[in-house]
Amino acid sequence: MCGRFTLTYRERQSLADELGVGVDDIPKDYVPRFNLPPTDPHFIMRLRFEDRQLLPAKWGLVNGWARDSKRAAAQINARAETLSRSSAFRDAFQKRRCAVPADGFFEWTGAGKERQPIWFHRPDGKLILFAGLYESWQPQPGQWQRTFTIITTAPNNLISPIHDRMPVILDEDAIDRWLDAKDEDTERLRKLLVPAPDTLLIPTPVSQRVNSVKNDDPACLEPPEAALQLL
Repeated sequence: MCGRFTLTYRERQSLADELGVGVDDIPKDYVPRFNLPPTDPHFIMRLRFEDRQLLPAKWGLVNGWARDSKRAAAQINARAETLSRSSAFRDAFQKRRCAVPADGFFEWTGAGKERQPIWFHRPDGKLILFAGLYESWQPQPGQWQRTFTIITTAPNNLISPIHDRMPVILDEDAIDRWLDAKDEDTERLRKLLVPAPDTLLIPTPVSQRVNSVKNDDPACLEPPEAALQLL
């Protein structure tokens, strides 16, 4: 599962350079996110005429045929193994694939007051791109809203002691293949949805401020308040 993630880049130009887009493509209202929860606005990347394009979207997929957004929170993730069988994700898997820019995500150990967030991120601080799907629906007639889900797969050896799922992270060779809307060979595309290499990410215990979605600031990524032997 992926239930919170981060995108902490402060400079729009640095973010644009790493995504391979122009700085004007970065949303004008972009701000760093240190604890982004489900149903919040974010943005996705897709291919349009072979160029990368960024589009605003809310996290939590709402199908085009939905009458309301009640399922959004339940559809923040989509299991890689069942995409072709799921009525919620099957059509988007074939036609509306995207990448979700981030630079880390959280999982937790413990429970209650001992619930400790672990931030998984690249040691060099660079971007990761989650494999995603997107849809557009109409909250009101004539008003369209774009939404997305993050695809999950089995965990690698780094994640498995903490959780039985992890987000699919696209490597550089897979990104444009995944985003190619002309490719509807879902069996071939499914082969891209594999666990990340064990060495791609590192785990960092961070502040329990992350446990509340009300907190979204740099202090979320500070060391935990108490020294815990977690890993």
